[in-house]
Amino acid sequence: MIVFLNGQFLPKEEARISPDDRAFLFADGAYEVVRAYRGHLFCAAEHWNRFRDSLRALRIPYPAGVDFSGIANELLKRNQLVDAEATVYLQVSRGAAPRRHAFPAGEVAPTVYGFAAPFTNPAEKWAQGVKVLTLPDQRWARCDIKSVSLLPNVLANQQAQEAGAHEALLIRDGFATEGSLSNFGAIFAGVLHTAPRNNYILPGISRQVALSLCSALGIPVREQPVAEADLKNAAEAMLFGTTNEIMPVVQINDQPVGDGRPGPLTRQLQQAFRESVEEGRRRG
Repeated sequence: MIVFLNGQFLPKEEARISPDDRAFLFADGAYEVVRAYRGHLFCAAEHWNRFRDSLRALRIPYPAGVDFSGIANELLKRNQLVDAEATVYLQVSRGAAPRRHAFPAGEVAPTVYGFAAPFTNPAEKWAQGVKVLTLPDQRWARCDIKSVSLLPNVLANQQAQEAGAHEALLIRDGFATEGSLSNFGAIFAGVLHTAPRNNYILPGISRQVALSLCSALGIPVREQPVAEADLKNAAEAMLFGTTNEIMPVVQINDQPVGDGRPGPLTRQLQQAFRESVEEGRRRG
């Protein structure tokens, strides 16, 4: 695998990052993951804008002269992934400095790292739907920052996997916020309910695409969180995410959602999402 590190493309086994890097010591960094559909970076501009927002919120200087789309495309090319399904991961940390909690004094160059990897579409799960497990949302209060500090997400997702679930659905103060690695929505009486954009959810790119598609399809949307007690009454439910796209949720804990099969509005959104992917590829 060829990776990118601080201005160089090199074999992964030759990449070296200082043990003083603040991402290693403090999880002091931000990241983005972009889907590449046969060479097309889906919603790249939106991802890079969110990346800038995360770095700004963490007060990490934007790395000078870095072209994220250029890096991503070169990673796809060098790893023979231009004609494949892939993901591109890019991360920026505050850089390497002696371990002190406060920001390092003086100028420290951010560490920029990236790689591309092949991706297998979860076609069977898209067709059949998945189970989610509700768990307490134990994350910090700035979930809108796409920080590399993901330990609560990791623990929740691991617990879900051990329970045979695809994803953890996080509950804060009696309401569903989002998943450990995806946004969440549920259909009640033909209306899509999803938690509002605030500091308790990530401003998901796929979520925003889905909301735009709802507008085009005439599906009403209510941006308000779903009470945990009301989840059992949802006619349909779904996850939104870079790797999930529009993922039908057919079971929450031991309770089927609706009739236990992906619902018609979820199917509409799935099809519209795939059409938007193809349209993006045609536009280049």
